[in-house]
Amino acid sequence: MRFDAHLLNAIRFLTIARVPDAHEAMAPDWLARAMKYFPLVGAGVGLASAIVLLIASSFGGPTVAALLAVATSIIMTSALHEDGLADTADGFGGGRSVEKRLAIMKDSRIGTYGALALGLGVALRVAALAELPLWAAAAALIAAHAAARAAPAFVMNHLSYAGDTATMKVSYAEAPVRSEELWFALIVVTLAALPLAFVSIATVVTGLLCGAVLAAALARWSRRLLSGYTGDVLGAIEQVFEIGFLLGAAAMLR
Repeated sequence: MRFDAHLLNAIRFLTIARVPDAHEAMAPDWLARAMKYFPLVGAGVGLASAIVLLIASSFGGPTVAALLAVATSIIMTSALHEDGLADTADGFGGGRSVEKRLAIMKDSRIGTYGALALGLGVALRVAALAELPLWAAAAALIAAHAAARAAPAFVMNHLSYAGDTATMKVSYAEAPVRSEELWFALIVVTLAALPLAFVSIATVVTGLLCGAVLAAALARWSRRLLSGYTGDVLGAIEQVFEIGFLLGAAAMLR
């Protein structure tokens, strides 16, 4: 049985899961082509986090269960998006020019802005989950992880790449995500949001709006400070969308 190479690339890029090697050489536009599957991979990460949340709630309080659920997603993704959030916070907070901001974002060391962003990001997600009823929190995890991984595709289609592709760890060529790929991603997001919609459709809408507002604000900020986006910014976009979604859901159901 042969799996879609783009799906394998999405799983390999976003998670620590071991998948079969692709039978074809990776094309320069592999990231754009794989993005249609990002929400599907996100739904899987969210489902695993939800299972941990439900199991942990049987022996711990809501805060402990929420913390373990968030930790599960961080481990499964090797903190890929959290790294982007920290680097973006350091670059935007500490740089005074585009060149300096990009240099700071490339630095493997974490600064004050990055540490604060990481801590606040984890704390806000844990607090929001702990406020939600148990089964609503589990459903919100699946929806949030799927929707948050669709957001970077829209940023890629509206901004130019601002970094140096020659220094990237993976091959990359700037290419738009096609309309049919965006529709596929949005259909997956809709399906992933169905469990939460059975609890409250208004909660799904509020979560999506809150996530989209934060993601759009960060994208606008990135355009002003970098004249485009970088891989770190895309990771930060995923994080702020996820945080916004969970906070919006908690505001509706607490």
